[in-house]
Amino acid sequence: MKDFWNERYAHQEYAYGVHPNQFLEDTISTLPIHGKIFFPAEGEGRNAVFAAKKGFQVFAFDLSCEGKNKADKLADDFNVKIDYQVGTIDDLDYEQAYFDGIVLIYAHFPMAIRKKIHLQLLRFVKPKGIVIFEAFSKEQLQFNSGGPKDFDMLFSEEEIKNEFPNVKFDFLKTEVIQLKEGEFHQGKASVIRFVGIKEGLN
Repeated sequence: MKDFWNERYAHQEYAYGVHPNQFLEDTISTLPIHGKIFFPAEGEGRNAVFAAKKGFQVFAFDLSCEGKNKADKLADDFNVKIDYQVGTIDDLDYEQAYFDGIVLIYAHFPMAIRKKIHLQLLRFVKPKGIVIFEAFSKEQLQFNSGGPKDFDMLFSEEEIKNEFPNVKFDFLKTEVIQLKEGEFHQGKASVIRFVGIKEGLN
């Protein structure tokens, strides 16, 4: 997957645009002002840079060094700072309960390791920390607006509940929306969105 994403992000144009995801823009006020916010699988940095512009302390990671290069450039363009690491989740060395919130926007992992990754990521979030999530639903296969073509990498609401067992959902919805995010997210799409609060210590 690293080679796939490096190839996608190697071009001058931003694959998913430079503007933030609309759901993040609509819900960012739920995050603690000036808190430490974590963006896994952040790609070219559009959402992380948006949060930094809003005054948050922003941390991100991705497999792709090309994604980091684009994110760093975008941050420079807007005169903000983001702490962006390249690697896998096993390379991350953050302390447990370090972040005030986590933002997962189209972070699709293979089914075999997906729940494990979600639980690992949540360990970095403080109790009562905020989780903001948007990804493609199982119904996305009927649309051509982006996302994995592997049914198992798409989400159902029941899978979300199973994979985030220590999250109390403020809301959890499957919606059909109109995507306008760069070249690769364009058109009608079926997504699952939630905002939740981490419960417990682990």
